[in-house]
Amino acid sequence: MPDLVDEVDEELRAERAKRLASRYGSLLAGVLLLLLAGVAGWQGWRWYENRQAGQAAAQFLTVAQQAAAEGADMRAAAERFNAIATEAPPGYRTLARLRAAALLAETGQRDEALAAYNALAGDGGVDSLYRDLATVLWGLHAVDVADAGEITARLTPLAGNAAPWRASAREVLALVALRAGRNAEARGHLQALLADAATPPGIRERANRLMQGMGS
Repeated sequence: MPDLVDEVDEELRAERAKRLASRYGSLLAGVLLLLLAGVAGWQGWRWYENRQAGQAAAQFLTVAQQAAAEGADMRAAAERFNAIATEAPPGYRTLARLRAAALLAETGQRDEALAAYNALAGDGGVDSLYRDLATVLWGLHAVDVADAGEITARLTPLAGNAAPWRASAREVLALVALRAGRNAEARGHLQALLADAATPPGIRERANRLMQGMGS
């Protein structure tokens, strides 16, 4: 019904423009027709975007459900998420890329997962919120393989008091410091986690366990 109402509304505007053309002349009519064409074009583009987003949402949900099923082929699911990412609007494109990278990591394809997270982190077309998330996830999966200095350099700016992913960034930084034998540095990150009221319960619990394991 809304589509029908919009269509009738557009026809009424076009008819109104024709009547104004005969009454006030071609110049005014030309301006009005251009304005009407612009409105109609914008509405058409908005409809197309909404349609594309709806299709992407349905595809994303279907693949997510398939991946969550018992005995699911995670590698195939990762490929399907990547396929969605090639055609979906920006929001679902980013979500699909993140989910594909996560599935690659879950199936032991760490190098591919790290490359996927790095690609997201360096993509200027992706919202900075998700680029930062991709950087944190890269750091998490790179703890055992990447240079500790590189991880620390990339995640430290994301661990500030106002950073949205600071809890996860601090947790990864603590793990990196522990791996490098820098216990005092690790303890500092863990204490920051415990002192932050916004730290999620799961991360807080793990921070407590790590502190206890360090004898603190």
